Amino acid sequence: MTISFTPSLLDADEVTPVREDNAESTSPFLITCDHYGRLIPASLSKLGLSADELERHIAWDIGIAGVATRLAKALGAHLIAQRYSRLVIDCNRPFESPGSIPRLSEATAIPGNDGIDSDEVAARRREIFAPYHTRIAQTLDRRAEKRMPTILISLHSFTPLYAGVARPWHVGTLYQNGYGLPPLLLELLRAEGSLVVGDNEPYAVSDATDYTIPVHGERRRLINSGIEIRQDLITEASGQEEWAERLARILRVVEGRLLAQGLVKR
Repeated sequence: MTISFTPSLLDADEVTPVREDNAESTSPFLITCDHYGRLIPASLSKLGLSADELERHIAWDIGIAGVATRLAKALGAHLIAQRYSRLVIDCNRPFESPGSIPRLSEATAIPGNDGIDSDEVAARRREIFAPYHTRIAQTLDRRAEKRMPTILISLHSFTPLYAGVARPWHVGTLYQNGYGLPPLLLELLRAEGSLVVGDNEPYAVSDATDYTIPVHGERRRLINSGIEIRQDLITEASGQEEWAERLARILRVVEGRLLAQGLVKR
């Protein structure tokens, strides 16, 4: 008799994929961070990459963890973040996307992702992707049941140079509809005066290339936006603090504006 066996990805003593701060928050803001961490399960042997490669932007969103935790603290907002590297499985990519489990990231081959079988793919989806997105969905369901207003903010960072092309933006808003939030963010970020602000730059959100905003924001018709910050601005703790303070100040204004417009109710 043949016995089927599905391999386990994470050992019992490894860190759980989901980090949460302020889980009982009543703030209207729910902050998600898909590329918060760069952990690699021990069973994957660093995916065949050097330590230097795993510190690069291909492995995670550099600096965004510090911004996310500081911003959540400043707003008293619920943060749900994902601790494992996007190279293991990208929690902001649909399964059918080539970037879900990339064999190549920018110009870097990922040996540990080459030739993996369906059981290995399923383990990554089951043990990293599913717990993260299930927790977001559970939180949104609970907030809906309690009639709590929700403004979904998906935090990311981007490399200042990609494939040899410089990116001039300091920050960008990423969205599909967003239900009123992106124009407000663009206005308030541009009012800072010194910032080059991208409107769906350096990326545009789509169902084919993104997961968190389309699935958790758009399908539920939540007020939502992604925020991308250039990595050289938040590599150090001082920059992370500066951007957390800036975003906290702006998002407080956003909340007030949305309340005044009746788009968010207390």
